[in-house]
Amino acid sequence: MDNTQGMKEQVEKAVEVLRKGGLILYPTDTVWGIGCDATNSEAVDKIYKLKRSHDKKGMLVLVDSIDRAARYVGKAPEVAWQLFELADKPLTLILPDASGVAENLIPEEGTLGIRIPQHEFCHALLRRFGRALVSTSANISGEPTPTDFDEIGDEIKNGVDFTVERSYEKGATGKASSIIMLGKDGEIKIIRE
Repeated sequence: MDNTQGMKEQVEKAVEVLRKGGLILYPTDTVWGIGCDATNSEAVDKIYKLKRSHDKKGMLVLVDSIDRAARYVGKAPEVAWQLFELADKPLTLILPDASGVAENLIPEEGTLGIRIPQHEFCHALLRRFGRALVSTSANISGEPTPTDFDEIGDEIKNGVDFTVERSYEKGATGKASSIIMLGKDGEIKIIRE
């Protein structure tokens, strides 16, 4: 079986689980993530339970394009789209006026962390899924973030409904993304370089 066919099958299985409200463990352009449908509040709740945390700021969403990102925030400043286009390493933008995602994903400030991953498997998954995908580090809250699959604890591995094959983690940096917060009037605050 060639790799393209294998990837397609993995993507289909992951999408099927996501559409049923399940959790997946999947590689991104940074570290492995726990994911679910960002529009499904019950699925989001399952992630909080698995991570033993209700920290909304530890949750972000991945999308496949700037157009898709724009659907989940009301009044993002124009500079946001320029930052995404210019980013040469994984970048999460925290944008104001979140909308169209599960309520229990949005912190009191009404913001949403969004990333457009440059990762072959992740991009194929997002394109096929067609909506925002939750991404949060694959660890129990308070424990170190695993930099590769071998460091992910059994409780996390056993707590998801589907795990993507390890062969698709190629291209991940093993480091968390940079984070920049943008205000409605274009104020910029670097949270993590």
